[in-house]
Amino acid sequence: MTTAMLILNGKGAGNEELRIAIGALRKEGENLYVRVTWEYGDAARYVEEAIELGCETVIAGGGDGTINEVAGALAQYAGQQRPVLGIVPLGTANDFATACNIPLQPEQALQLAVKGRAVDIDLANVNNQHFFINMATGGFGTRITTETPEKLKAALGGVSYFIHGLLRLDTLKADRCEITGPDFRWEGDALVIGIGNGRQAGGGQQICPDALINDGLLQLRLLTSEELLPSFLRSLLNNEENKNIISASLPWLEITAPHDMTFNLDGEPLTGKQFRIEVLPSAIQCRLPPHCELLG
Repeated sequence: MTTAMLILNGKGAGNEELRIAIGALRKEGENLYVRVTWEYGDAARYVEEAIELGCETVIAGGGDGTINEVAGALAQYAGQQRPVLGIVPLGTANDFATACNIPLQPEQALQLAVKGRAVDIDLANVNNQHFFINMATGGFGTRITTETPEKLKAALGGVSYFIHGLLRLDTLKADRCEITGPDFRWEGDALVIGIGNGRQAGGGQQICPDALINDGLLQLRLLTSEELLPSFLRSLLNNEENKNIISASLPWLEITAPHDMTFNLDGEPLTGKQFRIEVLPSAIQCRLPPHCELLG
């Protein structure tokens, strides 16, 4: 039998279906510890405890932010002592888990998180201090996902981001910046910037549709500010290509702006004028289903 620790976002502590699934696993003889987070930093402390307890797997129970926090904590440890990441999606959008084809039902997700195959996956590092496992978004899309009211999220789930975005079209504003990378340079006004290790954000929007989590690359997607409203609406509603979308696959990139910009790193806002974002190939292992679409 294996030993695992579930690091559960406090918002999901009352999930009865999850409680039943945990009980069923324990009846099978699995050693499963449960820890509940209250504030930022708890996940890193629990990962350290899981390693001390000899856990083979650390399970992130929550949304994209919780998964990101646990994954970033795991990346701090050497491979020999680092547990495998498991995922039980309990958030509003569950963008990373959905793109990975991880079941949204707690019982199925928990079984996969404990018993599924472990595969190497990439993480992304920002300014040598921050991580993201799914995506960094900047521009108008970031303002929408960070400003969407909690009550709207609770009532409508992922579609809440889209609805709130339509309600806030009056705030459309581009960010002037310069983006450079290997054999790549762009300068101009960007309405939306997506840097994807995963493919979707903001409640199911396929911002980086060609991204893979094990190819050693990040997909950059820019929606430029020419024809602001038509481009934005076409991209949101139809995910169709148009001349105002620029795409590149890069191992690293640097973004410089004359003013403060805010990027959303799987739910964590980061503000600054300079960002260096690079992929960390095979940074951790994660238990994923055989049909995971993010594996190349």
